[in-house]
Amino acid sequence: MPKLSLAKLERHLLSAADRLRQEGLDAATYKDYIFGMLFLKRCSDQYDAERERIVNRKIAQGIVQDIAEERYGENPDYYDTFFVPERARWSYLQSKLNDASKPFGSRLDEALAALTEHNDSLTHVLDHIQFQRMQGNKRVVSDDACADLVRHFSKHRLRNEDFQFSDLLGSAYEYLINMFAESAGKKGGDFYTPRDLIRLMVRILKPAAGMRVYDPTCGSGGMLIISREYVEQSGGDPRDLVLAGQVNDASAWSICKLNMLLHGVEGADIQLEDTLLHPQHREAGELERFDRVIANPPFSQNYSRTNMEYPERFRWGWCPTTGKKADLMFAQHMLAVCRPQGMVATVMPHGVLFRAGAEREIRQKLLQQDLIEAVIGLPPNLFYGAAIPACILVMRPNLSGQPENPNKPEGRRGRVLFINADAEYHAGRAQNALRPEDIEKIVTTYKRFEDLPAYARVVSIAEIGDPSNDWNLNIRRYVDNAPPPEPQDVRAHLHGGVPATEIDAQRALFDAIGLDPSKLFVCRDARYPAAKTADSGRLPPPPSETAEPITAARQLELGLGQGAYRDFAPTLTERAAIRPLIEQDPGVQARLQTVQEQLASWWREHAPKLSALSERGNLNAVRAEMLASFADALAPLAVLDYFKLAGVVAAWWTDSLADLKTLMERGFAGVIDGWIDAIADALDDEDNTGPAFDPFSHKLVLATMGDYLERIAETRAEVARLKADKAAFEADNAPEDLEEEELNNWNQAKDLERQAKELRAEHHEPLKAIGKLATQIGRLKTQLEQPVADNARARTAARKREEQLREAEARHGALETQLAPVHAELQRINAALAPYQQTLDDLANARKRYRALLADFLEELKSRCGAMSEDVKEELVLALFAKDLQAGLDAALAERRAAAVGFAEKTWNKYRVTLTNLREDRARIEERINSVLEQLDYT
Repeated sequence: MPKLSLAKLERHLLSAADRLRQEGLDAATYKDYIFGMLFLKRCSDQYDAERERIVNRKIAQGIVQDIAEERYGENPDYYDTFFVPERARWSYLQSKLNDASKPFGSRLDEALAALTEHNDSLTHVLDHIQFQRMQGNKRVVSDDACADLVRHFSKHRLRNEDFQFSDLLGSAYEYLINMFAESAGKKGGDFYTPRDLIRLMVRILKPAAGMRVYDPTCGSGGMLIISREYVEQSGGDPRDLVLAGQVNDASAWSICKLNMLLHGVEGADIQLEDTLLHPQHREAGELERFDRVIANPPFSQNYSRTNMEYPERFRWGWCPTTGKKADLMFAQHMLAVCRPQGMVATVMPHGVLFRAGAEREIRQKLLQQDLIEAVIGLPPNLFYGAAIPACILVMRPNLSGQPENPNKPEGRRGRVLFINADAEYHAGRAQNALRPEDIEKIVTTYKRFEDLPAYARVVSIAEIGDPSNDWNLNIRRYVDNAPPPEPQDVRAHLHGGVPATEIDAQRALFDAIGLDPSKLFVCRDARYPAAKTADSGRLPPPPSETAEPITAARQLELGLGQGAYRDFAPTLTERAAIRPLIEQDPGVQARLQTVQEQLASWWREHAPKLSALSERGNLNAVRAEMLASFADALAPLAVLDYFKLAGVVAAWWTDSLADLKTLMERGFAGVIDGWIDAIADALDDEDNTGPAFDPFSHKLVLATMGDYLERIAETRAEVARLKADKAAFEADNAPEDLEEEELNNWNQAKDLERQAKELRAEHHEPLKAIGKLATQIGRLKTQLEQPVADNARARTAARKREEQLREAEARHGALETQLAPVHAELQRINAALAPYQQTLDDLANARKRYRALLADFLEELKSRCGAMSEDVKEELVLALFAKDLQAGLDAALAERRAAAVGFAEKTWNKYRVTLTNLREDRARIEERINSVLEQLDYT
C-alpha cells in the first residue's frame, strides 16, 4: 500500500479539525479532541501490529492460533509499547458506530479510560479529554461528530511501516500544535514557541548524545523534541539523551506528554508544577543538574515567594514579586540547575536588558561573574500573543569565583557578543518568522564571535560596566543597525545630474550583478550653471544652450570637479526603461550564466553526499558540508555575501527536509513514491480541503510527463475554444433595443429554440394532423402493396383502401400547402442552430477526452516511474533537487538585480526633475493662465 506522506497526513488532520469547527468549537477547545482521537488511533494501530507479531511468533513455535491469541495476544506483559484493551481498539469502536444503545461519545470516553488504566505512563494525560462533556444543557461535541471523527480517522492506518519516514507522525503532531497555536492567538503563545526560533537556539547549544537537556517552562515540549531531533540528525543516538521539562498548565502538560509519545520518546520526565515555587526535578534532596538548559519562559509574569522551595537558586538577587518582572528569576533558576560545563539559552523580553532597580543589580552580578556570553536581538512579532521585543540570552555558569568565566571558550572570557538581528526576517501576514538564511547568519556570527558592521559586536564587560553604560545591555547601545540617511545632493536637485559619489557607493552591487554603471549613467556635458553669489540672495539662472564650457579651475571653484556628476544614459527616456535595461544587459546575463555554471560544477562534486545519506545517517553533517562548500565555491564570484549564499542552501535544505529524511530511510525510489502519493492526494482531494498544490505543476510531473501534459493542454485548449465558440454564438445577433439587463441575459440559441417552440405550439393541430396523415398514408401504401386475394370481398377492401389513400393524400397536400411557410421557418431555425449543435457535440467529445486523460494521468505517471531503473531514479531525484536549489539561488540573484533597479529608479525620482524643469513648468503654466485671463478681460 502507498506510504503516508506528511502532506497527506497534515491535510487529513486539518479536515478532522474542520469537522469539529462545524460544531462551533474554537481551536482552544477542539484541539484536545483531535489530539485524543489521533492518539487513540495510533495506539490501536500499533497495538494491532505488535499483536500480529507476537501471535505469529508463537504460531511459528508450534502453538495453535487460538491459544496464541488468547494467552499471548491478550497478555499485557508481552507488549513493549502500549497495551490496548478491547474497549479501546479501533475495530471495536467501528463496530459500535451504528449501535444506539448508548451515546457514542461515552464509548470514546470509556476507550480513553481503558487505555489509561492499562498503561501507567498515561496516568492523568488523557483525563481532560471528555467527549461527553456538557456546556449548559448541550454536549460540546455531538454524537454525530464523534462518529464522524471515527469514520474519518479510519481512512488511514497509522503503523510505523505506513509512514514515508519514521518520525512522520511526530511531525504531523507538531503541525497540529502549530495550527492550533495560530488559531488560538494569545492562548497559543502559552504552549507554543515557533520552531524556527527553537532550531536557532538548539544549534547554538549543540546538544549531543549522553547529555541531559532541560526546559523549565516546556509548554508543548518543542524545545526538547527538537534537541532530540538535532542529536539524531547529527548521527548521535537520541535514546542516549535525558529529556526533562516542567510546565504549570495542565493542558500544556498533556500536550507535551502526547508530543513525546507520538515522537517515540520514552522516559521523558515531564512534570506539572510551578517551576519557580516548586521545581520538581530532584536528586537525593538536591536539584538535578543539566548539560543544556533551553527555555522560553512566560514573559512579564508576577511570582510569589510564599512556600518557595530552594530559594538559594536566586543568589544573584530577587526581582519584585509584582510589576510583572519574574523574567530574571527564571534565568537564575536555569543557571542554578546548569552543570558547570553546561550552557543556557533562554528567550527574554528586552526589558531585562535595561530596566533599573533590582533587575539592574542582578544584571550587574551576572556580568561581573562573566555568566552572559551573548545577547541576540530577535525580530518583532515572532510569538503568538506577544508582540513585545524579545532576545535570546546565552549563558554559562561560573562556580570558580574567578572574574573571567573558565567555562567560556578562551576567546570569549570577559566579553559579551551582541547580535542585532531584529531587521532580518520574513514579514508574515499575522506573524513574522525567521528564515533559514536568518538563522544561519545568527548561528555563524555566534560561532565566529567577532564584529560584523551594523549586525554584531563583541564588547568587553569593562565597557558594559563603565559609568556611561552602567551595566545596560540594550542591544542598540552597542550595535546600531539603523540604515544610513538617504543622501541628498542640493546641487543635483537644483541643476540636474546624479552625484558620482552616490553611484560609486553602489559599485559592489553593480559588480555583483555584472552591470557596467556606464550603461545607466554617462559623463555630463561640461556646461554648468554659474555659482550663486554670496550677496545676491537669488538662485542662479538655468544653464543656457549657448553657454560656453567652463574651465577645470572654474569647476573646482564651484565644487564641481571633473566627473563629479553624471547624467542618465540617453537610452533612458523614462523610468520604466530602467528595469528592462538592467535585466537584459549582456553583462548581467553573462554573470548569471557564470553563476549557473559554477553551481552546476559544485553540484556534480557534492551531490554524491546525498546519495550516501542512507549510509552516513548524519543529516546535520551533510548539511554543514554542503553549506560551507557552496559558499566557498560561489564566494569568489562576489555575487552574494557569505550569509546570503549560506541562506540559499539552508532554505533549500529546510524545504527539502521531508524528502531528505525519506531518502535516508527509503532511498531514491522512496522519494519518488512519496511525490507520486502527494500528487495522487492532490488529485483525489478526498478530505475536501482543496488541493495542496496544482498536481500538474509538480516537479516530478514536469520532468516525466511533458508529452502527456501537452496532450492535456491541447485538449484543455480545445475545450476552452469550443466554450468560447458556444458563448460567442449565444451572444450574437442581440436586438439593438434591449435594455442592459436583458442584453446581459441574451442567448441566441435559447431564442431560436424559443421561436421554434412557439411556432410549433401555434400550429400544433395542423402539424399533429399532418403527422397522423403521413402515418396513415404510409400504412395504406404498405397494405396496397400486398397481393389481393381472388375474391370479391378482398377486391372491395382494396378499392376502399385506394379511396382512403387518395383522400389522405389530398388532405395531406392541402395541409402541406397550408404549413409550407411554417416548415420553411422551422428549417431556417434548424439551419441557424446546426453550427451551435455541432459545437455542443464537439464540446462534449472534447470534455470526454479531457476527463479520460485526467483519469489515466496518475496510472501513466506510476507506469513511467515504475519502469525506471534505480540509477535513473537517483539521477532524476538529484536533478530535481538541483533545480530547486537553482531556483533558490536565482531568487537571491533576482533580489540583487532588483536592488540595482531600485537604486536607479530612486535616483531617477530624486534628480531627474531639476529646479530648471520646475521653473520652465511654472513659466508655461503662468503663460497659459495669463492667456486665459486675457481672453476673459481680467488683465
